[in-house]
Amino acid sequence: MHFKLIIALTEDTITDTIVDAAREKGATGSTVITSARGEGLQASKTFLGLSLETQRDVTLLLVEEHLTRDILETIAEAGEFDANPGSGIAFSIDVEDAVGVSHQVSELSELVEEEL
Repeated sequence: MHFKLIIALTEDTITDTIVDAAREKGATGSTVITSARGEGLQASKTFLGLSLETQRDVTLLLVEEHLTRDILETIAEAGEFDANPGSGIAFSIDVEDAVGVSHQVSELSELVEEEL
């Protein structure tokens, strides 16, 4: 079984929404790293030297490769990435090897067979 890692960088207010949406499409778990900072096309605003940027979360989802595109599209739709610039981005990278996921393989095998 081959995996991909989906990385979603989002405003902290929509993290739960995208995690729930990803689970509905077959993601079996996630890791959320809170209090990240970032800057997009426009520089962050400041007030008297204090940053006014919103909190960001980094969400990591290790998913079976055949489910990746559907989960990415679902995350983008649930987070309204295209409708609200700056709300978040998501992308996937290949995972060469993974350990500690053997308990999920049987469940994922059934789900992937249904998708194919």
